[in-house]
Amino acid sequence: MRYKDIAPWYDYVERFIGVSGQKEGLSQLPDGQFLPPMELNCVEEKLKASMKKKFNRAMTIGRTAHLTTPIGTRGTCQSRNRCMRGCPYGAYFSSLSSTLPAAEASGNLTIRPFSIVTEIVYDKETQKAKSVRIKDAETGESHEYFAKVIFLCASAFGTAQILMQSTSDRFPNGLGNDSGELGHNVMDHHFRLGANGFDDEFSDKYYKGRRPNGIYVPRFQNLDKGSKRSYLRGFGYQGGGSVENWARMIKEADFGTAFKAAMAQPGRWSVGLMGFGECLPYHENKISLNREKLDKYGLPTLIMDAEWKENEKEMRKDMMASAEEMLNAAGFKDVKTYDAGCNPGLGIHEMGTARMGRDPKTSMLNGFNQVHSVKNVFATDGSFMTSGACVNPSLTYMAFTARAANFAVEEIKKGNL
Repeated sequence: MRYKDIAPWYDYVERFIGVSGQKEGLSQLPDGQFLPPMELNCVEEKLKASMKKKFNRAMTIGRTAHLTTPIGTRGTCQSRNRCMRGCPYGAYFSSLSSTLPAAEASGNLTIRPFSIVTEIVYDKETQKAKSVRIKDAETGESHEYFAKVIFLCASAFGTAQILMQSTSDRFPNGLGNDSGELGHNVMDHHFRLGANGFDDEFSDKYYKGRRPNGIYVPRFQNLDKGSKRSYLRGFGYQGGGSVENWARMIKEADFGTAFKAAMAQPGRWSVGLMGFGECLPYHENKISLNREKLDKYGLPTLIMDAEWKENEKEMRKDMMASAEEMLNAAGFKDVKTYDAGCNPGLGIHEMGTARMGRDPKTSMLNGFNQVHSVKNVFATDGSFMTSGACVNPSLTYMAFTARAANFAVEEIKKGNL
């Protein structure tokens, strides 16, 4: 799989969900179908200019699925930063604002809530999956649903767990698991370290609203033969600049007119860079079923056995040092580094448990996300990933899902599924 294979599907998804961003012309961070970008604030502009001049490194506004121009019935972002509560304007992309309404409009949508998938049922006569068994989370009743094609999008660990629970005479170690790779090669992004600093140059400036994204520094290490580091692959930074608000006064034992006036004034500007690094795929980083300890639905729980190794630990040193170097070079004050510690799982970008590949002996899925040995089952969440890069991965999942769904439709038309 190469970028050119998936690029048209990135475009397809970006046009549908709406992504605001700035085109930068970088091979390591390809441009997309962007809506107008949100604006950097004054300290971010200062950092961007310094990075370009002193290091020839790029910094851009975060590329985010928030509308800056309307799409259909969805309005634009109001910069309230209340996305986690749901967006009544539909500006923030979610299944509620975008994909479910589109599916409902097709007339082919049935939602079956409170359903815990227990297994996919394999038919040895047809060598295909014939159904999905679920348990009703409220009543405890079991039901079976039949389909020509089954898509697994239950998250990297959820999809792998369903496949591992789906055993039969043909697949005693999990549906499609001829390679033995099911559950292995767990990846996540390691982060929670970098540097912070302060700025006193813009004490007369402020900004309006609560912008829902930050800044992004694309990967700049190990991009060419002349810049090899002590580790493989690389990292990017997320972060941003902001000014202290009234919340800084919460701990003050003060009162009166002067205190009220002080709270109404903006505080000191600060800026931070937090690194997000790539984790290599290690076979021994894995999940497995614990059939001795069951959950409340009577299903096995997951055993998670994953760790950062030397490559990630070496990278983390550079992630912290480079952040400090760039903030100091830009003239920020009181720059301090930090490492708050990180373990797999904290990045919530789990990947790799049902990896894609050409060879059924070393992978679970083919290049169209099909299970090699069960052609009517597809997995299109983070489980299929073979490497993690250092960028947020969900857009990639959506692009591969769209591509796989299109492929499945074409295969059905040809009579192959």
